[in-house]
Amino acid sequence: MASERVTSIQVARRAGVSQSAVSRVFTPGASVSKATREKVLRAAEELGYRPNVLARAMITGRSRIIGLVVAYLENQFYPEVVERLSVALQNEGYHVLVFMSSPTVGDVQDVMREILDYQVDGIVLASVSMSSVLARRCHDHGIPVVLFNREQDDPSMSSVTTNNYLGGRAVAAHFAAAGHQKIGYIAGLEEATTQRDREAGFRDGLEEAGLSLSARELGNFEYGQTRAAALEMFAGRDYPDAVFVCNDHMAFAAMDVIRFKLGLRVPDDVAVAGFDDVPIAAWPAYDLTSYRQPINRMIAQTVKVLLRRIEDRDTPPERITLDGELKLRGSTKNIGAT
Repeated sequence: MASERVTSIQVARRAGVSQSAVSRVFTPGASVSKATREKVLRAAEELGYRPNVLARAMITGRSRIIGLVVAYLENQFYPEVVERLSVALQNEGYHVLVFMSSPTVGDVQDVMREILDYQVDGIVLASVSMSSVLARRCHDHGIPVVLFNREQDDPSMSSVTTNNYLGGRAVAAHFAAAGHQKIGYIAGLEEATTQRDREAGFRDGLEEAGLSLSARELGNFEYGQTRAAALEMFAGRDYPDAVFVCNDHMAFAAMDVIRFKLGLRVPDDVAVAGFDDVPIAAWPAYDLTSYRQPINRMIAQTVKVLLRRIEDRDTPPERITLDGELKLRGSTKNIGAT
């Protein structure tokens, strides 16, 4: 037979304090003396008490839960985001509830409706988008939404991104400085703003150097599709001598094909650059030149914007763009740089 749930009243009796004192101890940010806190925590430990977060949310209107929607967990960038964002929010007294979605808007809508049932205090969308209708519904319910590593034209939504355009330009300038003439690009998901801006910056950077794309393939941010794209781009004799791949996850797939399927040398035959600078990029197996996203600063800004809008619903939306840094490694010919 299951044991009965321990109540805050029982904890209060064991600790010799009021029930409201017990409630304050388990409410982040509430004022309570050190002595009272210690008595309550000791009594709770002895009785095996855990506060009912959802019940408290019904009373206070605050669940202290943030919904995080992610796609592409196979992309090494996002597990790191989930971990660091969860820790940052826990340090502020919040907990993260993770929901998986595909990047398509229709799937995101279904997930978002489920999130709203949990009465979350805020929502972070990592590399997914949502319709303006659902954004308006969140706004009407007083639930702030922050886009992480994505932007939308909807002016009511806050976003935190790296300067993807600048990153693309930096890669183009690096290829030009290394003397490359035949340059390829493997794109991510066409409708993603990260893909759009990285390619736009890359193309503009090439144009400034008097160059242009000689080949373009689509990888859709997926490993398998990128392998097929790389095979298409490099299987013939007239292949590019440098390729910018829209993110590191795809760049690893391209390198695997270039080196182990086609027997080409990186960077002697083909220089390869990615975007994100995930930890694996620095591993000797890849040694990948990559435009580093400032993940710690992105997360700090995401938390700041989200909590500001939770505390004050009238706070206007913010769009924050942060500069990253091109990290040069052995997958490209590093000319006059370290």
